[in-house]
Amino acid sequence: MLIIGIDPGLSGSICFMEDGKILDVIEMPTMAEGKKSKRQVNGSQIYNEILKRINNLKKNDIRVIIEQVSAMPGQGVTSMFNFGQSFGILKGICSAMQLPMYFVRPSKWKKYFNLINSEKDASRTRAIEIFPYFSSHLSKKKDSNKADAILIASFYYETYKFDE
Repeated sequence: MLIIGIDPGLSGSICFMEDGKILDVIEMPTMAEGKKSKRQVNGSQIYNEILKRINNLKKNDIRVIIEQVSAMPGQGVTSMFNFGQSFGILKGICSAMQLPMYFVRPSKWKKYFNLINSEKDASRTRAIEIFPYFSSHLSKKKDSNKADAILIASFYYETYKFDE
């Protein structure tokens, strides 16, 4: 089974995992929005990245796990709107591709990996501990978003593999 773990948002990532092994992790594809250095998710590229990895698979052999995000205290209205827009684009793409989607709250997968009340970078450390063969892809501090996507996919694999 192919598990696609997604950390939504402009600086998020997408993890492709099969049988508990990381196949690939990509940064969220983005593109310019026109003004200054504003960015938006590139829905076409997300579609292409998913399509090339699922081409020969049956839909029931695929699970898309998206972190279920919501408004956070102190986050600006504009950034929250952009975050919600990214989440909606991801849901729309997966719906159009007829891929089964599951949503997991950050508190749920973070609790599973003992990351509640920890630094953002702690997820990178945890991902390296669990998947040492992938550590060269998580060497920079900014790779914590890749680690989040990996842990989201791994959470689903670890907690739901016996329910199939």
